[in-house]
Amino acid sequence: MTGKEASSQGQMIEAVDEKISAIRTQSLDFSFNELADMYADGELIIRPDFQRMFRWSEGAQARFIESLLLELPIPPIFLIERDDRIYELIDGLQRLSSYLHFRGQLKVDDEVLPPLVLTDCDIVKELNGHTYRDLPRALEIKLKRSYVRAEILRKESDPRLRYYMFKRLNTGGERLTEQEVRNATIRLLSNDFNQFIVELSEDENFKETINSVNENAILRKFDQELVLRFFALKNWGDEYKHEVAEFLTEYMEAVSDDKDPTPFDYEREREVFKKTFLVIRKLSDILDYGPKIFGSYDPRKNKVRGQFSVFHFEGIAIGLQEVIDEVDTENSEQMRALAEVVRVGKGDIEFLKATGGGKNDRIPYRARVRYFATRFAGALS
Repeated sequence: MTGKEASSQGQMIEAVDEKISAIRTQSLDFSFNELADMYADGELIIRPDFQRMFRWSEGAQARFIESLLLELPIPPIFLIERDDRIYELIDGLQRLSSYLHFRGQLKVDDEVLPPLVLTDCDIVKELNGHTYRDLPRALEIKLKRSYVRAEILRKESDPRLRYYMFKRLNTGGERLTEQEVRNATIRLLSNDFNQFIVELSEDENFKETINSVNENAILRKFDQELVLRFFALKNWGDEYKHEVAEFLTEYMEAVSDDKDPTPFDYEREREVFKKTFLVIRKLSDILDYGPKIFGSYDPRKNKVRGQFSVFHFEGIAIGLQEVIDEVDTENSEQMRALAEVVRVGKGDIEFLKATGGGKNDRIPYRARVRYFATRFAGALS
């Protein structure tokens, strides 16, 4: 080994050791009764929007309770210690919420859910039909004393390392959408941009124009991802050089970086977003598209489908930025000219060849935005 190689390896080891020293962790065993008491006293915070949503079926919850009673091994939970010493649950929502639900203590939107009735227990079928309150006393005590290992990231840890640690944690287990992972983890850097995205996802004009997105996708935060996509492509489009999900995450991280954030004028960006989707909604009304303004196009039937297309969303919404400051929504001549661009463009082969399978990368993206940007500019010239 040369001296240069030895020096390089030494630096690598030092870099790893430095990051290790910046993480402060602790492992503790808690009984579920202790965790329930901490939850009731506000010493343990559970926020479904901080991680995967509470999605287990009642049968899955019941089988978890059955596992505790049978003393089957369960994975650890992960907690983060805040400056005020309160713990926040980062990973383990399904397990802990199932226990609290069975105990009749689980709150959703500040309302306590009715206690879980056990169903679908397939090892001890005699448990089915029972609630916590009608368990034999011995099983009630046994359940209270069941314990789980908690891995705790202490408040002294470097916040950025905490972010990356829990970002990776929340990509395991039940598959989350990319936006759910972003929502779950970005607050460890800063929550301002994330809350801004959530706020704008409730804009009435935006909601109307994406109304063809199916309900399940909305539940999994696809509407919020579309808001993020709008800002990332509008402001950082030249940086889009690889897989779109990674690009969106990198943009969100860059704006949310508490040490060196990418500039983002919240008031100006809110104004642009609201005007963009007001314009698009008005164009949809002129064309009588209803919620199909971002629908895909069926060339065989020569009409717009109801199915939402992210390619049409990008082409129209980002292409419109070329002229957004010039648009007067009360100028009917302008609005009719822009509407005609949309009507023709959605069925134009030049635009359509930049859409469809395998077209979710930078080259076709730029082609579909350029198509509408050029024609919108021409319509107002």
